[in-house]
Amino acid sequence: MTANTDSQTVFVIDDDADVRDSLKWLLESVGLKVQAFENALEFFDQADVNQSGCIVMDVRMPGLSGINAQKKLPEHNIELPVIMISAHGNVDMAVTALTQGALTFIEKPFDDQLLIDHVHNALEKDRVRRFRQGSQIRMREHYESLTRRERQVLELIVKGLSNQEAADQLQINRKTVEGHRANMMAKMQVDSFAELVQVAIALGLLPGFNATG
Repeated sequence: MTANTDSQTVFVIDDDADVRDSLKWLLESVGLKVQAFENALEFFDQADVNQSGCIVMDVRMPGLSGINAQKKLPEHNIELPVIMISAHGNVDMAVTALTQGALTFIEKPFDDQLLIDHVHNALEKDRVRRFRQGSQIRMREHYESLTRRERQVLELIVKGLSNQEAADQLQINRKTVEGHRANMMAKMQVDSFAELVQVAIALGLLPGFNATG
């Protein structure tokens, strides 16, 4: 899938004004939207992190370092992918940043195309994450719209029971089960049994299975 970068923002955080300007120019030259910040506190105060994007952040900065700012991202409910950059990198810094969830650690000076490639990769990862989160929310909303009986029918059907077997277990007639099944499929917005099973797995209705296979 190709990211729609028009609706995404690259947040550049670096205390060196020349580096900020250089990164902003480079990323904007390939059509990316960029917001630059002098330090992490300014980023936390001013950035609109509800939009899709990624963070390009220097490791060493006065006050709140990049490593410590990375630790604080969850406190601000920020899940944006992080690319750490440094002119004074070392193995310990790189390991710490990557262990904390950074996508990559790049030492300055770096090849322009290398950074651009990493940024595009980060933007795609964030787009996919948000799409999956949105899909999960929609599936949950569809499930919550079901009646108690429709949920019972769903859970029995995805476990492999036939309409008649579900009817026997619920002590209702098969035609009633068929009606509930049709309503349930429509509300869940699925067209096949296979789709229904995938949704049930994603919602955790089938113990022992998970959405990633």
